[in-house]
Amino acid sequence: MEYYLYIKSLHLIFVITWFAALFYIVRIFVYQIEASHKPSPEKEILGSQLKIMAYRLWYIISWPSMVLATVFAIWLLLINPDLLIYNWMLVKLGFVVLLLIYHVKCHLIFKQLQLGIVKYSSNFMRLFNEGATIILFAVVFLVILRDAINWIYGVLGIIVFSILIMLGYRFYKKVRERE
Repeated sequence: MEYYLYIKSLHLIFVITWFAALFYIVRIFVYQIEASHKPSPEKEILGSQLKIMAYRLWYIISWPSMVLATVFAIWLLLINPDLLIYNWMLVKLGFVVLLLIYHVKCHLIFKQLQLGIVKYSSNFMRLFNEGATIILFAVVFLVILRDAINWIYGVLGIIVFSILIMLGYRFYKKVRERE
C-alpha cells in the first residue's frame, strides 16, 4: 500500500490537467465561433489557427488527461474498494459521470467546429464553460467534507453557486449588449 499515495498523486495531477484543458477548450470554442463571424481573410486566418490550437489541446492534453485520471481513479478503487460504501463517494462518482458526459459533449462540439459547423453562439459557450467549474466545486467539496454531514450543504451550495453564475452571466450579457 505504500504506492497508494503515488497513485493518488498521479490521479490528482491528471484531474487538474483535465480540468485545465476543459476550461481552455471551451474558451477556444468561443474564439472559433466569434472568428466564424468575421470578414475574410480574418475569418480564415483566425479559424485556421484556432483549429490547430483546439486540435493540439484536445488530443495532446484533454483526452490523455481524462484517460489517465480515470485509470488512476479505478486503480485507487481497486486498491481500496471500501470507498464505495460511503455516500460522499457515490455522489462524487455521479459528478464524475456528469464530467464524462461534459467531456463527450465538448468532443462533439470540437468535431463540429473542426469541420466549420457552428451550432452554438459564443454566449452559449461562455455559459457552457461554467459546467466544468460547477462540477469541480462539487467534487472538491465532496472530497474535503466527505466524513461530515456538511458535504450535503456543500452540494446545496453548488446549486446556489450555479444559480448565481447564471444570474451573473445574464448581467454580463446585458452589459456586453449595451457596449
